[in-house]
Amino acid sequence: MSSQPIKFGTDGWRGVIADDYTFENLRRCSEGMARYLVETGQNKRGLVIGYDTRFESDLFARASAEVVAAHGIKVYLVDKPTPTPVITYAILDKKTEGAINITASHNPPTWQGFKVRADYAGAIAPEGLKRIEARIPDSGDEVKRLAFDDAVNQGLIELFDPDPAFLKKIATLVNVEPIKQAGLTVAVDSMWGAGAGWFENILAGGKTRVVEIHNVRNPAFPEMDHPEPIPPNVNGLMELVKREHADVGIATDGDADRVGGSTEKGVFIHQLQMYALLALYLLQVRGYRGPIVKTLNTTSMLELLGKKFGVPVHETGVGFKYVAPKMLETDAMIGGEESGGYAFRNHIPERDGIVAGLFLMDFVVQTGKKPSQLLDHLFELVGPHYYERIDTDFPEARRAEILQRLRDAKPSEIAGFKVTGINTMDGYKYLLSDGGWLVIRFSGTEPIMRFYVETTQDNKRQDVLAAGLKLAGLK
Repeated sequence: MSSQPIKFGTDGWRGVIADDYTFENLRRCSEGMARYLVETGQNKRGLVIGYDTRFESDLFARASAEVVAAHGIKVYLVDKPTPTPVITYAILDKKTEGAINITASHNPPTWQGFKVRADYAGAIAPEGLKRIEARIPDSGDEVKRLAFDDAVNQGLIELFDPDPAFLKKIATLVNVEPIKQAGLTVAVDSMWGAGAGWFENILAGGKTRVVEIHNVRNPAFPEMDHPEPIPPNVNGLMELVKREHADVGIATDGDADRVGGSTEKGVFIHQLQMYALLALYLLQVRGYRGPIVKTLNTTSMLELLGKKFGVPVHETGVGFKYVAPKMLETDAMIGGEESGGYAFRNHIPERDGIVAGLFLMDFVVQTGKKPSQLLDHLFELVGPHYYERIDTDFPEARRAEILQRLRDAKPSEIAGFKVTGINTMDGYKYLLSDGGWLVIRFSGTEPIMRFYVETTQDNKRQDVLAAGLKLAGLK
């Protein structure tokens, strides 16, 4: 019996639990990954399989492990819900061929996901994803399975704790002792996800105090629409910062690979500001030099910092399947994207919300500046930049029509700004005369369209977004 086709998006496959994300379809994806590893000779060193705090993530992970083990591939299965960067680092620690990660990251609670990673601990390049997808069988009847207990007894599945190796790695990236002894109050929102308790554990034993909310497992993600560290989901963090008079606020998404922040005043530090601050920290405080890799829908402040500090900036399509290979190719100092995911050299070419959060804290400690003062300092260097994003549903039947509208549109101006260029690398990016831009693209993971704007004029954000909706025929 033929099953529904499975299409990989930015990192792998995501679906709605009990609708298209079923145990049968999960096993089909695992079969495709296993066949790919065998056929490409990447089946000798085993595979890490991890999972987050979502509904039945642990059971989905066990089911995936049974399929991979049936192909004679050793599985290292995490022993508890684990942040994505910790799972990914385990690839290097265990020297495996890659990883499968059961997570839907920041999606709503009804979603579940199947992420895949390469042996270099980064996103698999688009060509590799296509090859895995092509090997997914049409039916669950074609999937191999080895019962979990039998696989354990045969040594093909091994449970392990990935935390110690990751904590050891963190110690090589940032000296946490000054942060621990700084006497800060750090507000943390782990969004009911896999990042719960990590900052508290890392910073324990010093004068700094960590206060945390949403730090137990709850797959319903109450008090937020979905566990993505952006407004309004971070409203609880902003309130916590004010209530506890915190020096800095940190929010991690459901699998802790993305990060959001708050100033000491309870003002959200959005994703573009966060990326620019992290780059400035590495350039100015740590004295690092090297390329910066950014997706086309993140901040132009990076180009300005690149010019100021003499480092190249490379722009890619949206997603770490583009960022990670470019980071490796160029030995980039930092790579990141608009959605709040940032990766760092000498670590993994993968989003890491834990290390990013520690870097922001260290920026505060090493400079003696509050987060709001760090933002002021950033704007003194590159000028103020203002950002906004709209995600909107669209009738799937209109997808082709919308694409054709965008292909045909050649606007000379948008919201009073002259259009100085159009980039069609991934969606449509309109470069504007003030140094800002508008990006319009279909999401690679959800059935929505995204509209992004960055401008140097705060009062023009809504006008630019409205023009974008009109260009797409959605207004």
